[in-house]
Amino acid sequence: DTFFIFYAVVSISFFLLWRYEIFALGLAIGLGIFAYGLTYFLVHDIFIHQRFKLFRNANNMYAKAVRRAHKMHHKHTGKEDGECFGMLVVPWKYFKK
Repeated sequence: DTFFIFYAVVSISFFLLWRYEIFALGLAIGLGIFAYGLTYFLVHDIFIHQRFKLFRNANNMYAKAVRRAHKMHHKHTGKEDGECFGMLVVPWKYFKK
């Protein structure tokens, strides 16, 4: 996954536009992109894929539902049959198993 590089460049660009008083909303937009990227990293890479040894013991109902929904999201390799789910808001059907 290298898509983070694109969003980092976009976020930094908005910070710079704000810093040099070219675009007043640059700080808010830059922080929003940064917050989404940080949340994605924490939830997707650390919590779901467990790339680091954090949150490995999280086995409550919500944690299991998020992991189950993400597994279904990646079940199909093509985007035609893939299933979309919210990163933090998981459909109820994943809580029932």
